[in-house]
Amino acid sequence: MTGTVLTWRVLRDLRPAALEDAGDAWHEVSARSGADRARVDRLMTARLRETQDSRSAAAALGRLQRLSRNYQYLHTECGLVRTTLNALAADLAEPQRQLRQALAEAGDLRFTVHEDGSVSFPPATAATLAGETPTPGGHVRGDARLPLDRITGRTGPAPAVRPLDPNAEKAQAIADRIARAVRAAAEIDRAYAATLDRLRAAKGLDVTAATLADAARDTAGVRAAAGRHLGDAIPADASPAELRAWWDALPEEQRREYIDIAPDLIGGLDGIPATDRDEANRTWLPLLIDELSRQGGSETELNGLRMLQAKLNEPSRIPMFLLGVGDEGNGRAIVSYGNPDTARHVSAYVPGLGTKLDDGDFQDTLKRARDTAMGARQIDPSSAAILWLGYDAPQHIDVMTEGDAERGAPAYNAFMSGLEATNEHGDAHFTAIGHSYGSLTVGTAAKQPGGIPGADDIILLGSPGVGVQRAGELGVGEEHVFVGASDHDPVTHLPARDEMAFGGPAGALFTRDLIDAGNDDVYFGKDPASRAFGAQRFMVDDGPRLLRDRGGFDAHSQYFTPSADQVSADNIAAIVAGRSEKIVKEERR
Repeated sequence: MTGTVLTWRVLRDLRPAALEDAGDAWHEVSARSGADRARVDRLMTARLRETQDSRSAAAALGRLQRLSRNYQYLHTECGLVRTTLNALAADLAEPQRQLRQALAEAGDLRFTVHEDGSVSFPPATAATLAGETPTPGGHVRGDARLPLDRITGRTGPAPAVRPLDPNAEKAQAIADRIARAVRAAAEIDRAYAATLDRLRAAKGLDVTAATLADAARDTAGVRAAAGRHLGDAIPADASPAELRAWWDALPEEQRREYIDIAPDLIGGLDGIPATDRDEANRTWLPLLIDELSRQGGSETELNGLRMLQAKLNEPSRIPMFLLGVGDEGNGRAIVSYGNPDTARHVSAYVPGLGTKLDDGDFQDTLKRARDTAMGARQIDPSSAAILWLGYDAPQHIDVMTEGDAERGAPAYNAFMSGLEATNEHGDAHFTAIGHSYGSLTVGTAAKQPGGIPGADDIILLGSPGVGVQRAGELGVGEEHVFVGASDHDPVTHLPARDEMAFGGPAGALFTRDLIDAGNDDVYFGKDPASRAFGAQRFMVDDGPRLLRDRGGFDAHSQYFTPSADQVSADNIAAIVAGRSEKIVKEERR
């Protein structure tokens, strides 16, 4: 419609399918460009790197990289045109519907709609106190503004005295609806015309880093215009299984549209396959970093996001999948080592106290998932291990309450339900792992109706309690609840809150035997390593003492680390890989 004067006839006769057909043609160019880029990168460039090492080979690689950038730019820009045209067609549908409905009513009443949108109406009769009174025909013009009180000229309720001529009133309402429909369509058309006008390539198509940055700005512009169109199509209240069915039913070009244009809408949806979530989140991550930088976001969080991006770009012995990322709260990151959709054994580890998305301790948190994956894959190569930072963990012991766990548990269960929906094995083995405060989050998730979706085993590490008194309350059977608790880990010895009420931790030493006769209660309930709790306790290294060995919290942090605690890491790997009979057990407290 760009370049055409928008009249009611143009809007009435508009064929949205023509816009969609044009969009499909742009998609074909985008898809071919994407496929050609993949061939350049995976076949030509990779083969040249592997087989040639010379000055001429380096020059050839430079030309191939330039060609790859050109294809990337074409893929992105053509995809943006396609999305814009589809969104334009979708947004014009409502004003077109309103117009056609008004025209139909005018036809039924034998009114005449003129080229300028004004409406003529025939004579009629009106009932008055004097009886039936003839009224003349007439002609009215529409008002595109909100409905007005035509007596006072102010917006508001209908006037108390209705116009004498019923035809005049009906004609005016129809003319107003026509005018408003045309105005709405014109505003939509102008907005999309401006978006399309910005999608222009420089002459020669010498794609540079600046050009690719411009493509990122183009993407943001199209998102602003078309984001609602894409977001509205997502079934908002669907379960992960229903989301998987919705996604699978979409044509390939629509899936590409979401991944390329609205990756933030797809990357965090539980029920979307891991490869698609990974691609969407890798697309979204640099855009998120750029957006936070422009908004003056926290440097701690920005550095964490940059660190995560660097990790994803590093060569990895186990392929990494970014299943979620965001700037909410202390930051969000869900990373899988190994594809959780193709693996027969999948673990999802919830970190705890002090965890946040930064460039410091978060690297250690990532490493725990990687160490788990490496250990499990030595037992069964079809294993994947996930770090799930999808909630805000408390940052200090003195602010620990159940609140963060209660807020995180539903999100964790939704994520696990998504893993169930996307895993290709009907009998996949899932393990929920909670470390530190994360064990309370896992325990709280297990207490939800139906328990943790798909969970076969639960591992609790360095736990201050999980909110239940017995392992059997966690929904997987006490023989499938496993506990690692170092005797030198201070978190596993935190006194119960009732005990700490009498003078804090020091006072608890004197009141413990009075309040806790079995000496087996901890901060959030029964000690998971205790005989009363009933779980299987496995062997771990006790690690350094908090004060005597100047170990800090090392004993609380080394459960996953083979170099510090090989026996614990081996036990975790055996459970994750479905071989829990191989664990080395330890006496319960």
